[in-house]
Amino acid sequence: MEHIAGRKSGLSWAVHFSALALVIVWVLPTLGLLVSSFRTTDQIRSSGWWAALFPAVQNETYRTADPDEARVDLGDGLYLVSGNIFVEGGVAANLDEIVREITVWGASSRAIDAYQPDEVADLGEGETLTVTARGDYEWRGTADQIEGRGARIFVTVSAPPDFTLGNYQNVLFDPSNREGMSKAFFNTLTVTIPATIIPILIAAFAAYALAWMEFPGRALLIAAVVGLLVVPLQLALIPLLKLHNDIGIGKGYLGVWLAHTGFGLPLAIYLLRNYMVGLPREVIENARVDGATEFQIFTRIILPLSFPALASFAIFQFLWTWNDLLVAMVFLIDSSGETTVMTRQLVEMMGTRGGDWEILATSAFVSIAVPLVVFFSLQRYLVRGLLAGSVK
Repeated sequence: MEHIAGRKSGLSWAVHFSALALVIVWVLPTLGLLVSSFRTTDQIRSSGWWAALFPAVQNETYRTADPDEARVDLGDGLYLVSGNIFVEGGVAANLDEIVREITVWGASSRAIDAYQPDEVADLGEGETLTVTARGDYEWRGTADQIEGRGARIFVTVSAPPDFTLGNYQNVLFDPSNREGMSKAFFNTLTVTIPATIIPILIAAFAAYALAWMEFPGRALLIAAVVGLLVVPLQLALIPLLKLHNDIGIGKGYLGVWLAHTGFGLPLAIYLLRNYMVGLPREVIENARVDGATEFQIFTRIILPLSFPALASFAIFQFLWTWNDLLVAMVFLIDSSGETTVMTRQLVEMMGTRGGDWEILATSAFVSIAVPLVVFFSLQRYLVRGLLAGSVK
């Protein structure tokens, strides 16, 4: 009964479980970047992204207003300084905007949770301090006690979830932010789009010739293409850069376009040739009988039928070029930063903005957003293109 046709094998559940596990492993980091990109600095430092929908508990330090400017004479030698730590600390613009709640507080760094809200702290010799749950405080004492700098207040705050678009505004559109990703984003598009289109055009012509045109040495060319698939690009970087510098196209977009084209052509030709070989021979022979030229057959028959393979390679080439750092570092050497791509910009930001996790998370998600759109737009062609030529 186990081998009856149409009955699922017991291993199918293991395959489904493994596929689900892989999806979760890949989706969770992306989801974490997306959530973190909308959180504030305090929220990121106080809790993980998985707790973004829950109130965050964090420890903060504030000072009361300057006694010399804000103290009020109560008579009998007593003075009062009052206000709100959140308004004076710049967290809220006014009392109506306060959304935080103090759970415990303290007047010393050694005991930051010594008092409950509204509890009076005895600071000695008649000096007292009171803090409410919404941040209102009253500091009472004599003239000798209420002077100098404001008293420090250590609070543990429960803050509601706080999401903002300010991170994207800062990263993409703020002209004063020298670490902004907007220029690097367009530089990456400038590199990626031509570096994807050029090899597709060249490989399509080459694949058609290797698949349907008879000429001497065709088998050797096919073998050479297959052999180039296993050649690591690192071996060709220095000789290719030297060649580009000798002919005057180094350190610019043209050089990096040609480099990506050369490194992507073997896979493109191999993938497209395998797909074109599997196309119906009768269609091509009938077109030749009707008087169609090779160029007409290629443009009107082969290219429309080969769209799944073209889209499949476009996904690979676009993702590889967009995420590339090595080729960009070698062929886009520019100290002024005018041609800096996003991968290199992220590396530089890790050093200069290593503590600004919200900026790093936003920049990283911006860098993967476009590849995600490209992949999900063309993914239905991916399997068809990868299986090209595997079944006759």
